Amino acid sequence: MSQTISGEPGGPASKKSSTITNLFANTRLILSISLLLRAALLLWGEYQDANSPLKYTDIDYLVFTDASRYVYHNQSPYLRDTYRYTPLLAWLLYPTAYGGRWFCFGKAVFAIGDIVTGYLIFLLLQRQKMSKARAMGFASIWLLNPMVANISTRGSSEGLLAVIVVGVHFKIYPFVYAVSMVWWLDRRQAGSWDGRGGMFGGLVNRKRVQLALFSFITFAGLNMLMFRLYGIEFIRHSYTYHLTRIDHRHNFSVYNTLLHMKSALGSSSGLGVESLAFFPQLFLSVVAIPLLLAKKDLASTMLAQTFAFVTFNKVCTSQYFLWYMVFLPFYLPNSSLLRRPKLGYSALALWVLGQALWLQQGYELEFLGKSTFVPGLWVASMLFFGINCWILGIVVSDINAQPSSTSAALSAKKAA
Repeated sequence: MSQTISGEPGGPASKKSSTITNLFANTRLILSISLLLRAALLLWGEYQDANSPLKYTDIDYLVFTDASRYVYHNQSPYLRDTYRYTPLLAWLLYPTAYGGRWFCFGKAVFAIGDIVTGYLIFLLLQRQKMSKARAMGFASIWLLNPMVANISTRGSSEGLLAVIVVGVHFKIYPFVYAVSMVWWLDRRQAGSWDGRGGMFGGLVNRKRVQLALFSFITFAGLNMLMFRLYGIEFIRHSYTYHLTRIDHRHNFSVYNTLLHMKSALGSSSGLGVESLAFFPQLFLSVVAIPLLLAKKDLASTMLAQTFAFVTFNKVCTSQYFLWYMVFLPFYLPNSSLLRRPKLGYSALALWVLGQALWLQQGYELEFLGKSTFVPGLWVASMLFFGINCWILGIVVSDINAQPSSTSAALSAKKAA
């Protein structure tokens, strides 16, 4: 007698696969689930803030909303201590100054920004000739990710960054993508500006000029407007502050313990570790990775750049992980992390374990009053740094193994 087995058409595995495919093919359903997830977390946050000493709302959100209240009263947002952001953020959260339920307005905006980001990921994946169900499946890495939803509903603006367009003005770090985009837009992909080719044609083309022109106009225009409204304090708090920033609060950064010790000793002349830390970070994220990889896969290169930037940053919190997680749906489809499930599960488990060990030490410091900076937090930070460097190596190797996009395009033309 014939028997239907798992894996055969009509078998249990086949039916399960079909059910999953049908689920992700329903775009409206996935978007609705992602919206309900964030709505539930917003409601839970309200309850936790009202009934627990451990607040759900991120401390940074209180800074944002305080700055918005100053704007509401026609004052500078920089009157709020520790507000180190563009005034655009305080303007965006203006309704929170009305009080009452309006306090959550910003969280709702950030959550909606998350969902729009996920939908844009879905559309971009479809443009890469990916099926609707498969594209939504990878987009769900962002849309249905509880970590992403949690961070935005706690009041972090990171998820909004991907859809706000003026990214470099809103946050400094997206400037690292300039080299990758310019390097990717070479003559063979975009047509030479002067029509003659050669070295000049390869360096300057229409797409590169458009990118540079519109980026400069947007960045310069916004900064000139903010400077006119708020003067030198805008430059000082939004930009130059970050060059010598020493964040003594515990965070995941490998530099944290050293910077904590330095903050206790006071300021010193010359280049300190807070300035020297930029060199390895910027060399990897702005020079080495984009020049080596950008012509192979732009989106995955941006993932590697951001991963390196966050890993080597002198301040690193959970919110920063969203900076590179937004690129995961573009990298994972062709990655060794999916081709070799054991490697993928190992990388995920170690990444989570590294955070868990650090958080355990942070809990003892923050809530039990134990001094765990050395060796506890220092060892945990070093371990997490090592895990991230290993994962970064995997990502770089995967991208480097791909043929360049220009070579692939030329091969396709020859085949045609």
